[in-house]
Amino acid sequence: MKRATKSPYLIATAPFGYLQGRGVSRSAVKVTRLPGIHHDGNVVLVSGKAGHVLIDAGTSWYQALQVERVEGLLNGARLDRILLTSRRFPVSGGAAHLAEAFDGAPVHIHPEGQASLETGDFFTTWASRYDSDMPRTPTSPVLPDEVFPLGDGEIQAFPLPGHASEGLGYHLPHLGTMVVGALLPRADRPTRWDLPGGSLVDVVASLQTLKALNLRSLVPLQGPAIRGKSHIRDVLDRHLSFFQTAVDNDGKAPTSWNRPAPTALWLTPISAWPLEEHEQV
Repeated sequence: MKRATKSPYLIATAPFGYLQGRGVSRSAVKVTRLPGIHHDGNVVLVSGKAGHVLIDAGTSWYQALQVERVEGLLNGARLDRILLTSRRFPVSGGAAHLAEAFDGAPVHIHPEGQASLETGDFFTTWASRYDSDMPRTPTSPVLPDEVFPLGDGEIQAFPLPGHASEGLGYHLPHLGTMVVGALLPRADRPTRWDLPGGSLVDVVASLQTLKALNLRSLVPLQGPAIRGKSHIRDVLDRHLSFFQTAVDNDGKAPTSWNRPAPTALWLTPISAWPLEEHEQV
């Protein structure tokens, strides 16, 4: 059975898990996914009694539209901070513009990704592959296991290197939810480890870490959240099996697979992997 998102917004609340629509209690933490546009990754707004936090920012291509989307959800409230899962352009390119639009909201990234953003490095961010400049982005460090309180919940920074050395996931333990960015591009798309700062061994370790958490919801780089403990285990097992085979093959992807497009942060299996989550907006 296909799992479809009939609304562009996917909302999570502590009592009910993921729900369609906006009919949730004001006291509950809300997790709202803004689907990626074209090359953009998902942008996720987490709202609680103590404030509002944005996870990832998309590319700079649609940054003005992202501002409008976030403004519509904040309803005049302040955006407190922006958390980035990595330095890659599809999640970080719009961060400088969004920060400026929301009264200088601080942009946080793992220390290993700060220099790339602050210098506008178009190579290690991969912006060059999109024929794009990388906006210089002032940042603040976010450390592994750092916690951002929301009043009725919290966001915990979780080290997930592999696709990039600075890779972080953002865990909402009270919801059993994790936002992981490019480490898991989509259920049917294994991540690349051959980009700057990538490590195949770290990819395997990070996916094993995710599996051990027994999550209820996993938000990938693109597409709807992967939901259900059993389904998430199946997805992670499929990815882990592939990466373990690559380790045994001296770190190489199958030669029968097509070479990835320059902009792709993922590999594409020659025979399609299962995909239950389909975007319908």
